[in-house]
Amino acid sequence: MSTTTDKSFIERLFQAGSHFGFKKRRRHPTVASYIYTTKDGNDIFDLEKTTVLLDKAKETLKEAGLHGKTVLFVGTKDEASRIVKDAAVKVEAPYVTNRWIGGMLTNFSEIKKRINRLATLMSEKESGELERKYTKKERVVIGREVDKLNFNFAGISTITKMPDYMLVIDPRHDSIAVAEGNEKKIPIIAIMGSDCDASKIAFPVMANDSLQTSVSLILGELVEAYSEGKSAYVPKAPETKRAPVRTR
Repeated sequence: MSTTTDKSFIERLFQAGSHFGFKKRRRHPTVASYIYTTKDGNDIFDLEKTTVLLDKAKETLKEAGLHGKTVLFVGTKDEASRIVKDAAVKVEAPYVTNRWIGGMLTNFSEIKKRINRLATLMSEKESGELERKYTKKERVVIGREVDKLNFNFAGISTITKMPDYMLVIDPRHDSIAVAEGNEKKIPIIAIMGSDCDASKIAFPVMANDSLQTSVSLILGELVEAYSEGKSAYVPKAPETKRAPVRTR
């Protein structure tokens, strides 16, 4: 059943506080049509419209999973980072939850070098090669480098190409990620509050993006849709080249 016709889900959104927007003065003009009313100076989202948007986002993610598309999860603000990381790990998707490094998408060739450096150091550490090659003092310095690389790039260490989609929590907070995604023409799905610019998002889901209860509920729906698609994905068999026919 779609969430649009599921009145009990709207009630769950309400209980999670998903209807709460920010103060009216903070409202971005592009979200005006999704506001139901303003109460005590605070915008209130129309949750029926939110569920319609959520259904579109879920269908998009299900199709993405069904066709083996990569979705990059992004959520670096404190309220959402742990939730986003857990969700991404659950569906084996790449993620950025600590800090968005400028150029992650627009200068990916350089970022890939750092990812490769991390992979090399981790491999040498596991094999014991670091112990053999470097002094104790050098290993301390390398250890700090590994920690920094892990902090910044561990979540995208499996990426070999541009993601097909991005799933962002609070695009205003992670505006650099959104700008890079738009520059690379990557469709963006976003859980976004009333202070965000909807024109930069292909599939917006208008709801409170600060309350953990709200983010967890909506993100859980999105992840379930993506997971459903992935479970039905059948990779294409590699094409075999046919030997050329010789003519006499």
